[in-house]
Amino acid sequence: MRVLVTDPIADAGLDRLRDAGHEVTTAYDATGDALLDAVGDAHALIVRSGTAVTDAVFEAAPDLVIVARAGIGVDNIDIDAATDHGVMVANAPAGNVRAAAEHTVALAFAVARSIPQAHARLDAGSWAKDDYLGTELSGKTLGVVGLGRVGQEVATRLDSLGMDLVAYDPYIGEDRAAQLGAELVDIETCIARADFLTIHVPLTDETDGLIGEAELARMDGGYVINVARGGVVDEDALADAAQDGVIAGAALDVFRTEPLPPASPLHDADSIITTPHLGASTKAAQENVATDTADQVVAALAGDPVVNALNAPSAERSAFDRIRPFVDLAETAGTVAAALFDPRIERVDVTYQGEVADEDVALVTAAAQQGAFAGLEWQVNAVNAPRVAEKRGIAVTETKNHRSEAYQSLVSVTVGNGDAELTVSGTLFAGDDPRLVEIDGFRVEAAPNGHMLVARNHDTPGVIGFIGGVLGTAEVNIAGMFNAREARGGEALTVYNLDADVPARALDELAGDDRIVDVTSIELNGE
Repeated sequence: MRVLVTDPIADAGLDRLRDAGHEVTTAYDATGDALLDAVGDAHALIVRSGTAVTDAVFEAAPDLVIVARAGIGVDNIDIDAATDHGVMVANAPAGNVRAAAEHTVALAFAVARSIPQAHARLDAGSWAKDDYLGTELSGKTLGVVGLGRVGQEVATRLDSLGMDLVAYDPYIGEDRAAQLGAELVDIETCIARADFLTIHVPLTDETDGLIGEAELARMDGGYVINVARGGVVDEDALADAAQDGVIAGAALDVFRTEPLPPASPLHDADSIITTPHLGASTKAAQENVATDTADQVVAALAGDPVVNALNAPSAERSAFDRIRPFVDLAETAGTVAAALFDPRIERVDVTYQGEVADEDVALVTAAAQQGAFAGLEWQVNAVNAPRVAEKRGIAVTETKNHRSEAYQSLVSVTVGNGDAELTVSGTLFAGDDPRLVEIDGFRVEAAPNGHMLVARNHDTPGVIGFIGGVLGTAEVNIAGMFNAREARGGEALTVYNLDADVPARALDELAGDDRIVDVTSIELNGE
């Protein structure tokens, strides 16, 4: 498959893509129509912060499977548009964690001891020893806004230097914060108590301008460090606070506009240190980010789990190996259920029984939705299936029962509305051999693959022979079949595995027989 790379990444990542058998094309700095032309036949797109991935990009790339960001921030990717188009978005947050944390610590020392300023004075010929009275970190309070991966690494390093830790993060528990030696507090308390305040949150509507004039006023002579995202700190307010002595100093590696404009007031504050977005600029970090990103692309194109998918459910590698057969089984069950259910689907219920109920099944539930919605007018996959359900007002529920009377594990997909419902259940034989074991209350044992014909008929002699004769005349070979009935003389259901699709004329002939209640041809696994 073709992978388009529009921002430079380390050669180690490009080599990994080529070793996996993919064609790699680079189009660095491509924008506008050039980008739309370049992405037209791409299956994967790798970007950094320099490429804006808009709805127009997704419109121009009908074969796109994944957009991978070689780094953490995805501000430049329209994730909603990606989801609507069924394109996965993933980032590589772990590759540069250590580098970003170390740069944060370096800036903390640099701003506390005025290292860049003293160097500049000395380089200009001035021995300004008495002009710089530094601050020791030991015994001071570190306030961490955002206790994610980088924030945790920073907290661990500075805790070992004897700093007291307070942290604000609404998405982390008190127990985890305590394990890191941090007291979890609200943001106002975190800022007020911090001698050094370090920022580690993404730029969102909620965090834009999070640290402004009012927040800086609470610091009472402290230091601010931001190696996260530009825009989280109000740069004008920060420059004023530094000039007025409200804060003792600041160190920034990221800015709202990059490169930092010459007219920025940050240049005028001697106590503010600036570096040109160097947080991830180590050789090891660049290689790690590139290979992590490549691994995500390779996994997505192979249908394997993408651990850092941002708009699609996934699973850890070890867990995915256990649930992968159920992913295909659930998609098939959803496809069959929707094909056999005539009225409009208003709800999809996915039920797990037995050992599979112990697993993280978000990916399986998404696959069941993918199957149930496969007959809609646009392409549906595990990425956009939940969005399709939301837009169409289809309720989706997931139920787990850790006991199963008949099978080690059982996955059931029910489609229905206020008047009717239909359930298809499946299990695995001999480890990973899938079988459909119930269709609309009929117990069956059908192999869910290739071409299938499901016939519901009155249980009278000669019906199965009639169906076989029609298929034979149409030169459609029966590979296998399973018949079940409610009771003698009642209604029966037969599942046929076929070597080819059933021609329309044969379906019409079958449906026209009074003994046939309904008959449905279903194609599975793209066959």
